[in-house]
Amino acid sequence: MKRLFIVDAKDYDESWQRSKRTTVRAIIECNGKLAMIHKKKRDYYAFPGGGIEDGESYQEALIREVKEETGLSVIPESIKEFGSVLRLNNSHRYENTIFEQENFYYKCKAYDFVEEQMLDEGEKEEDFVLEFVSPEEALKKNRRGNHGDENGGIWIERESKILEILIGEKE
Repeated sequence: MKRLFIVDAKDYDESWQRSKRTTVRAIIECNGKLAMIHKKKRDYYAFPGGGIEDGESYQEALIREVKEETGLSVIPESIKEFGSVLRLNNSHRYENTIFEQENFYYKCKAYDFVEEQMLDEGEKEEDFVLEFVSPEEALKKNRRGNHGDENGGIWIERESKILEILIGEKE
């Protein structure tokens, strides 16, 4: 998959060890709006998705994560590669460690019904809410000031840059 860009906080020493995580993210468009997670605690928008479990394909993880976080069911045959984003920052979990996260974004469609979310405790605490918003509306909220993020907003920056690419495609 084509790398779209790198988001690098540069808040680490290159000699540190690395902790790697691979995730999948869904870009689901419906009538000109995007199905996004409004993380109400910190008040920003994110694409639904998350980590890949042992034995899962990227597509299986995407379908599972979207279902858990939004209640939407992805149409498997609609899944198309969009691009990847590498995120680098000081790990807040491990001392003297660079957190390296490769995020794989896929455009896809979902069936037009919403079931109940299946959120984990962290997602419940963040108050994940499915909302259908225009890319412009989501970008405006994400670019609006400090969201109180312990990672310095690096993942908000990642999502915002994806939104900018999507807006540019429409022009």
